[in-house]
Amino acid sequence: MNLDPQRSRPEFAAAMLEDLRWLGIRWNEGPDCGGSYGPYEQSERRGHYLKRGGNCVTAGSSIPVPVRAGLGTGRERPNDADDEPIYPGRCRTRNDAGTFSAPGGVNWRFRVPDSEEIRFADLNLGEQRYMPARDFGDFLVWRRDDVPAYQLAVVVDDAAMRITEVVRGADLLKSTARQLLLLRVLALSAPSYFHCELLRDSSGMRLAKRHDVLSIRHLREPE
Repeated sequence: MNLDPQRSRPEFAAAMLEDLRWLGIRWNEGPDCGGSYGPYEQSERRGHYLKRGGNCVTAGSSIPVPVRAGLGTGRERPNDADDEPIYPGRCRTRNDAGTFSAPGGVNWRFRVPDSEEIRFADLNLGEQRYMPARDFGDFLVWRRDDVPAYQLAVVVDDAAMRITEVVRGADLLKSTARQLLLLRVLALSAPSYFHCELLRDSSGMRLAKRHDVLSIRHLREPE
């Protein structure tokens, strides 16, 4: 994935592929070997995101939010411990989304239903229930720096590449509820979801690079 051009470098992508091979994981299509559903680098898939982002606007589900009326810069990461702050809704009644000729310059948020409950059956953790308005609010789908947000990009990519099962960490359960809302508005089929328990250290902290845990590259080195 390379949604953030400031932090995405070719050497980082190459290192991740090398680590996956070292773990014994093999694939039959991807950025290094091609396939039927390319391109596989998100920097080359902008047209896909623009089309689906425009569909959200047409459906009345996306609202433009100036940064001063929202929260942060739009770079919030989709992890539960530091999840995207709940947007206070200052602009959710705006009806001028169709007047924008391009998405850049403002944050675009998906307007969630006020009282609907979202349910889904996780293949590992069982039934999950979320109240969007309470649990996460109107969420980012396009950033003011003219880059699609995580939630929109993964929904578009999964659908375009005909992904049937998504396996990821349990910290993304809430993101699944967001993505199901997007899938519904975009009239796309939802894959099955399997959320794994997180790896944690002796203190209970989940292992993550932002917490300065050792990388796979470091752990591969002989003692």
